[in-house]
Amino acid sequence: MHIVIDTRHIGDFGIGTYIRNLILALARIDHDNRYTLIVRPGDSLPEGTGANFSAAVYGMSDRKLLHNLSFPRFLKQFDATLYHIPLNSVAWWMPHPYVVTIHDMSSLLFPAVQDFRHTWQEERYRRGALRATRVITVSHSTRRDIEQVLHVPADRIRTIYNAPDPAFACPADPAHDRQVLDRYSIHYPFILYAGTIRPRKNIPRLVEAFAVLRAELENHPEFGNLHLIIIGDEIARNAAVRRAVVHSRIESAVRFLGFVPTETLRVFYRAATIFAFPSLYEGFGLAPLEAMTCGTPVVASDIPALVESVGNAAALVSPDNVFDIARGLREVLADGERRRELAAAGRLHAGRFQWEQTAREVLDIYHEITCN
Repeated sequence: MHIVIDTRHIGDFGIGTYIRNLILALARIDHDNRYTLIVRPGDSLPEGTGANFSAAVYGMSDRKLLHNLSFPRFLKQFDATLYHIPLNSVAWWMPHPYVVTIHDMSSLLFPAVQDFRHTWQEERYRRGALRATRVITVSHSTRRDIEQVLHVPADRIRTIYNAPDPAFACPADPAHDRQVLDRYSIHYPFILYAGTIRPRKNIPRLVEAFAVLRAELENHPEFGNLHLIIIGDEIARNAAVRRAVVHSRIESAVRFLGFVPTETLRVFYRAATIFAFPSLYEGFGLAPLEAMTCGTPVVASDIPALVESVGNAAALVSPDNVFDIARGLREVLADGERRRELAAAGRLHAGRFQWEQTAREVLDIYHEITCN
């Protein structure tokens, strides 16, 4: 087979983890088929790909209207067996057969604005999924959303789980970790959130729950100086998060660090007392698995996609209730044995998700398409 994969978003947060690790896992298990990776100008093949991988440069953004004509015309030169678009950003006249991976339905279920651009995006999203030969999705929860909202036939959808980036499984270097924390002047216990800063991530309620918890622990010998650290992008575009901090009067105990590289994020995961993830909606929930890989106890929402990803290895809370979020955090903080149990269970659970298994299942879909 000659398989063309659009990897232009390999540097993106979240989606990039999927693309990079899928490509590297395919390179490890498949030496027979030929792969062409579509890359942005200035990018090259990921280190670790073999002789059966080559790169083709395409410069236009998939956000431009002309992309819908230009990209399909560009792809036709390869006369490929199939094409894989690893996120639902499918050009209108995409050549067949193609596979699309849908990670979640947030852009349709939680639109930033309701205007003609959203209507256009919704139609493009729906059309890209409906015309796909196969749709890969990352959880059964998202699969149900795809069936109900996009009306894609069930026999064309396959659920294939993601896995944590292997970088988070690297052994700890205490001296290096201490240097990183010193650089950020962190010398106190903290609860960590890491991810995008969007309304559906429920950060204002996390802040309010932390304020409740902080007041209760004011004189605690171990957690009296507990902090909340928020790692993520686009804080400035989500004023509700800052307002929650100001209204809760805990400015001195909440820190926003913005985006940090994987090596630094790994240190924060390992150093956190708890990783908190009270999201209202997820397609799968990779961040809790990354924290688990690092041995950090997780408190997460009891929404279907997160229950599916964290299993019984996390403490679950209702994301709609500030006091239930505070309860979950309090119960884990107050019980050292519970924290150790969650840390051990989390490592074991996260280890069940492996990129080689993901790649094998994706490769099975490629073969399934060519055999039909």
